[in-house]
Amino acid sequence: MALTRFSRLAIVFGSSLAVLGLMMASVDPEIQYSVDEIMDEPVKFQNGHIFVRGVVSPDSLDNQEMSFILKGVTDEIFVDFTDSPVPDGFDEGRTIAVRGELVKQNGIWFIDSFEIQTGCPSKYES
Repeated sequence: MALTRFSRLAIVFGSSLAVLGLMMASVDPEIQYSVDEIMDEPVKFQNGHIFVRGVVSPDSLDNQEMSFILKGVTDEIFVDFTDSPVPDGFDEGRTIAVRGELVKQNGIWFIDSFEIQTGCPSKYES
């Protein structure tokens, strides 16, 4: 018995909704924090994976030590990018996002980074 056009459309529509529902259920949203939000209560984020955005502070990039300072509006935090691949467009003065673990060592908070993301430069140029 052949399916009617309505039946075929209903099957395709239902399957599409099922796939969309599975995709949404399996996605765990990750909150992107600012440097200031992290540094307001760093203990709350200690030893956990965090996703932070900020500006690479001018004159802070040290390629030998593999570190830089990520600035917020009022606060800043050191970033160790030894285990992070450096993306195109990464430079001082650029807004970036860093994924890593917030660690306190010798009284200093820093992010042990495993991923650095930059925005598309052509998106911001006019």
